Amino acid sequence: MIGCVIAMDSEAKLLLSRMEAEREFALFGKKVYMGRVFGRKVALVLSAEGKVNAAAGACAAIASGADVVLNFGVAGGLAPEKTEVGKVYLIEKAVEYDFDIHELSGKEVGTLPDEAENFLPLALPPLPYPRRALGTGDRFDDSPLDHALLLRLGCDVRDMEGGAIAQVCKYAGVPFVSVKAISDVYGSGSTTEQFRKNCALALSSLEKRLPEVFASLGGSK
Repeated sequence: MIGCVIAMDSEAKLLLSRMEAEREFALFGKKVYMGRVFGRKVALVLSAEGKVNAAAGACAAIASGADVVLNFGVAGGLAPEKTEVGKVYLIEKAVEYDFDIHELSGKEVGTLPDEAENFLPLALPPLPYPRRALGTGDRFDDSPLDHALLLRLGCDVRDMEGGAIAQVCKYAGVPFVSVKAISDVYGSGSTTEQFRKNCALALSSLEKRLPEVFASLGGSK
């Protein structure tokens, strides 16, 4: 079964509008929708924004029986030469850029306890999308300091959920796939205003690709 961990209502509606619903319930404080979409059994968890919410959502998806977890949604691009508004990217690795104990551990920013590297690898299904590195943090901002850190770490895209879901899925031994559509790009004006202007475009790009994304995933039917 595919467990979908989705932050925003507008993102979840792309799937819920097509779902053959079977039942709804709450788990770990998150609403879970069980049903079938594109011929696949799905547990869609509406997590809300942020890392802790995303982690709780991932736990709910796995506890509901998911043998692969999918996160799709809109995200911000960090450089115009690597990301384009409305374009869809497959995330190949993720780092939590606001996790920082390097003064104690001597390890790079984002390196979690008991990890040797700061980026966690994601599963890569056979999808024809450019691959990008994701930075996750509990902030939506235009901070030059955050931007410089994200670029130094080697990130191309930023969001508020993916790195936390990757962490939970690694602990649980469940493959994690993330597909992101760009709603805003740093340096092209206010990211907040770009998001408001381009969110519908990014969601439309995702919606068109969901059938092939689901077809590419493993897991039981």
